[in-house]
Amino acid sequence: MKKSLIYTAIGAITATFFIPISYASAKNNNGTFPHIDGNSQFPPTRFSTVRHTFRVHIPKNSSSVSQLDIEVPNTLTWSNNANDIVVTNENGKKVNVSISTTGKSILIAFAEPVASDTKLEIDIKNVKQPFRGNGPIYNIKAKLAGSSTEMFIGTARFRIN
Repeated sequence: MKKSLIYTAIGAITATFFIPISYASAKNNNGTFPHIDGNSQFPPTRFSTVRHTFRVHIPKNSSSVSQLDIEVPNTLTWSNNANDIVVTNENGKKVNVSISTTGKSILIAFAEPVASDTKLEIDIKNVKQPFRGNGPIYNIKAKLAGSSTEMFIGTARFRIN
């Protein structure tokens, strides 16, 4: 009994040396289409007015993005004020955009198409969320430079704690 326990412990310790240290990542920089890279809410608790932030990643092998269309969930209300939307790049610098809002849709048109290998952060301030029910889900579409069709690039889901 003692020998089998000792052999098991030695085997387990030996096995840990053969496990690779690198971790797999589903989102690499070699993709061909823009995608949602993550999202967050501030404050992360159940306040009625919050800021929703999501990140859009345009990988190396992607075409430039000329426009983003964000569908605001029906369960939310927000100010419909274009000044409550801030778009920055990975360095925190504001991006030159034209923002128009119609009902539950936000259209972000870039002055110059956003080049590949770029990460954008989009902040929507003064969002009033419900206290109960399912968390809000934003659907985001992008229009690539030189194309007239919109492409669905992902969703941003926020939890109600």
